[in-house]
Amino acid sequence: MREILGRRLQRLRNRLKTLRPAAVQSGDPASPASASPDPSLLDTALTCASVWQWPVLPGVGRAGGGPDGARCACPDPDCPVPGAHPFDPGLLAATTDPRMVAWWWTRRPGAPLLLATGGSAPCAVSLPAAAAARAVVRLDAQGMRLGPIAATPTRWSLLVAPYSLERLGELLYAKDHVPSALRFHGEGGYLLLPPSPASGGGQVRWEREPAGTGSLWLPEVEAVVDALVEASSGASGGGSRLAY
Repeated sequence: MREILGRRLQRLRNRLKTLRPAAVQSGDPASPASASPDPSLLDTALTCASVWQWPVLPGVGRAGGGPDGARCACPDPDCPVPGAHPFDPGLLAATTDPRMVAWWWTRRPGAPLLLATGGSAPCAVSLPAAAAARAVVRLDAQGMRLGPIAATPTRWSLLVAPYSLERLGELLYAKDHVPSALRFHGEGGYLLLPPSPASGGGQVRWEREPAGTGSLWLPEVEAVVDALVEASSGASGGGSRLAY
């Protein structure tokens, strides 16, 4: 599978070679001619957009300063997710066009990689890392088939098939308790993908890597929420009936 993906990515790179010079000659001061995209970020972005048909866009990234040596590049000095959110372009610009993807990462080589969730794209359910690990063990023991899992040092995100906000609301309303530590990335949301730098330090990685050369199989949200709710009930942050 990796060999097939590698050949497809090489063909994409060959087709995009003529595009990149135009990108760095656009007159944009943020597009230095010496810029060279991070190969791992660019390859993953191209795979998402062209192989899996996931709409992606670059995150805002970080700028200098701040108590930890870096702050969000957006105007908010108290940004809750430094660097790991859309800004310019906005979320609606997310695309599967490999030419646009190459242009973005030529202009901003180290930009975080964001998936625009919902619609026809994957959604996700995330929870604290320790609770997620327990939930995954439980689901494996039950013989449940899981899809890709993106992990930061503090949270894991299980990718699921697209769902609507109405469907999610009905699902959660039927629960007696929904821990506030549980988060849902659905329509109109976004998810930080590997190998981006994670908000708060570290890097996003695949706990379970996507496999396949076409449309990826994803579990339905109902199939995983029960185990995630149970596993996250003891996590820090308490709980609420409707915390989504």
